[in-house]
Amino acid sequence: MFQVIFNEISAAEMSQLDTLLQLDLLSEFKVSPDDLQKPDGERFGLISSSGKKLHRFRAKGYRIYFEVVDSGVRIHRVLHKNSLSDFLFRNGSKIAGPEDEILSKSKNFWKLIEEGERARPV
Repeated sequence: MFQVIFNEISAAEMSQLDTLLQLDLLSEFKVSPDDLQKPDGERFGLISSSGKKLHRFRAKGYRIYFEVVDSGVRIHRVLHKNSLSDFLFRNGSKIAGPEDEILSKSKNFWKLIEEGERARPV
């Protein structure tokens, strides 16, 4: 079991959700080393670009983007699938393929993640 660390942005994204939905998401967010070693593509995914690895967890229409650090799991962003689709559309991502593959090639997605990385942990 990993310690879950939110930053200001991911905590704000979670706080916008209904309390029961927050609890449901967090109760489903169980990460084991096997999940990270062999992502199934459905619940867990891996997004990488330029040597940087980011994990994705999918539940209840939301995507939690995180990385594993020494102190646990650092959550960079919590996005609804519709907001993610809208983001890709607005940023001109016309790359075809699975969602994780599209995101790995999107410079704008990586900017969104880097914004979360720079945010202060809470």
